[in-house]
Amino acid sequence: MADPKYNSKTVAKFINMVMERGKKSTAETIVYGAFDIVKQKLNEPDALKIFHKAIDNVRPRLEVKPRRVGGATYQVPVEVKQERGNSIAMRWMRDFARGKKGKAMVEKLAEELMFSYKGEGSAIKKRDDMHKMAESNKAFAHLRW
Repeated sequence: MADPKYNSKTVAKFINMVMERGKKSTAETIVYGAFDIVKQKLNEPDALKIFHKAIDNVRPRLEVKPRRVGGATYQVPVEVKQERGNSIAMRWMRDFARGKKGKAMVEKLAEELMFSYKGEGSAIKKRDDMHKMAESNKAFAHLRW
């Protein structure tokens, strides 16, 4: 089901992710408010384009999955499918926005979206760390199945 304002399934998914205790209208207010702030600050008319670029910047291409082989557990690097990558990216942006202190959630989310759009901030650092982990364990790539 797509969201009412932008008719986008990705935005609807993000709203559901931001939602707490079933309060969807509050989550919509937060997400749409954050989009408006981002549109103003970046001087970009299309908030959807900003949102999709932010997700694409944060989305991990590789992750590590633990595999048990002969009593030892190896961290095996595997590619991340687009759908899962988008979910991870949205989750990271939401969690880092929630973790900030001293502002309204709308402002925190807008800030996180702007950082992700520009290719900086906590979510981008987390993606880079995940890629580093996958890179350092690529010797075990032959163990994936």
